[in-house]
Amino acid sequence: MKELSEMSLEELWKLFPVKLTEYNDEWNKWYDDEQENLRKILADIDVTRISHIGSTAIKAIWAKPTVDILVEIRNRPDFASVKSLLLDNGYSCMSESDTRMSFNKGYTKYGFAERVFHIHIRLSGDNDELYFRDYMNDHYHLAKEYEKIQLSLWKQYENDRDAYTDGKAEFVEFYTRQAKKAYGDRYK
Repeated sequence: MKELSEMSLEELWKLFPVKLTEYNDEWNKWYDDEQENLRKILADIDVTRISHIGSTAIKAIWAKPTVDILVEIRNRPDFASVKSLLLDNGYSCMSESDTRMSFNKGYTKYGFAERVFHIHIRLSGDNDELYFRDYMNDHYHLAKEYEKIQLSLWKQYENDRDAYTDGKAEFVEFYTRQAKKAYGDRYK
């Protein structure tokens, strides 16, 4: 069997399809456990905030059973250390730029592990997802609308994560702007 690093994007999407499940209270426990683990790993890094984001952080909606975690770092020079520490502790780097890095944990050459995480490393204040999460949790009817969008995209884009994400983008961007107007500088 091929290693993950040897697989094409199409092979990876087939091995790791978009899969939605009903809301699971265990996702909060998964977050708590992983957040504690990240705090230990990154103990010497100036982390300003670690937050549960993404659909698993929105109450009572169907979601991909992948817990997204946002880690805000105060200093850009710490990115190299963060990358090294996470790689040394079993995370895989999925993407990186000058201001962002993404890692995952729970992807195996046989498919998803029991617990799957996406870790988003950002500079402090790059946290629009917090606004969206709170707005959805504060407006149940909008969260259910978001759920409908996700469910409508699921089967159509089961093996195309980019198209699945793109299909939600307009809704997410619109309500993130609404949230920022409503909440002001809540997360600055």
